[in-house]
Amino acid sequence: MAYIISTICDYRPRVIVKLIVVLLIAGARSEWWELGSNKKSLNRAADESIPCSEMRSLSRSQRTLCERYRDHIEFVSEGAKEGIDECQWQFRANRWNCTTAENKKRNVDLNTSTLFGKVIDIGSRETAFTYAISAAGVVHKIARACKEGKLEACGCSNQARPKGLGAMWEWGGCGDNTDYAYGFAREFIDARERDVQSPRSPESRAKKAMNIHNNEVGRLAVVRAARPTCKCHGVSGSCSLNTCWLQVPGFREIGEKLEEKHNNAIEVKVTKRGELRKRKRSSPDVGMMDLVYLDSSPDYCSPNPRTGVLGTKGRECNKDSFGKDGCGFLCCGRGYDSFTVEIVERCNCKFQWCCVVKCQKCKKRVLKHICR
Repeated sequence: MAYIISTICDYRPRVIVKLIVVLLIAGARSEWWELGSNKKSLNRAADESIPCSEMRSLSRSQRTLCERYRDHIEFVSEGAKEGIDECQWQFRANRWNCTTAENKKRNVDLNTSTLFGKVIDIGSRETAFTYAISAAGVVHKIARACKEGKLEACGCSNQARPKGLGAMWEWGGCGDNTDYAYGFAREFIDARERDVQSPRSPESRAKKAMNIHNNEVGRLAVVRAARPTCKCHGVSGSCSLNTCWLQVPGFREIGEKLEEKHNNAIEVKVTKRGELRKRKRSSPDVGMMDLVYLDSSPDYCSPNPRTGVLGTKGRECNKDSFGKDGCGFLCCGRGYDSFTVEIVERCNCKFQWCCVVKCQKCKKRVLKHICR
């Protein structure tokens, strides 16, 4: 116990007791998003001959849903992968960069086989973002799969014609089915939390409420971002037929919106009835689209095997930047080492008829800065 306290001495006092309890009771539970963690997992999810019972990252209820909607699991896996990739892109310059077990290159014993390690057990704003972006990825992929006719249970969107659409535009093109995708994602993703019906500790009940809320934020981020898209049809550009349909935007746009919500996340507490309440009087009321968190973020600067933090030693930084990717912030005041490396890149690319682009390989020396 004394060792645990020493490793979290940088936290605010009121968080210390809560984190001690969380770290002691939290097992390294697998999460459904591990379906998208690597190529092997993606292939297993797509192989319908593999029983759902062998997918250990799924909870009991999720395995039942997997058996009922077996053709959906491939797209759940792809959505999880999309969420993981976007998390790593949005946090590429942060002290915690959404590192997964597959790309942990530093020698830190996390004593866990889960995708993000034990750091995800802390109810921080980074955990809130991870849950939201993963849920968003599933809605995004399922909505597109419905439109493309890849799922038996759904087809094109049948949403009503939106108000304000010009009379010359015909509504009824095959749109992304966000209604079905939202409903399926809600049933499947939240099943993980519902399986733990009566958490024993207040901390576990609070984390359950936090996860369910942030899952919903991610799902709604995709649904609310969908918008009418129109196209002209006709011979020789006559545009005699104008068709519109519902379409979700590229996932980068979803990631940027959720990253902004991460920056403005609200610290909450959970009542005995399981309701979320803001902890600080100065904070805004908790809205449906607000990410919420329970605990302050840990110190991501130094390795901590108890919390799963890897630290920032060995990370590349930008010495000319005063932002999050700058060496001053990313290296946490420890300084950095600079050295020159030789890289090979494509250059002098030319289009050749028909129809390939051929490039040369050029060597270039670049200066890199690495945190100590």
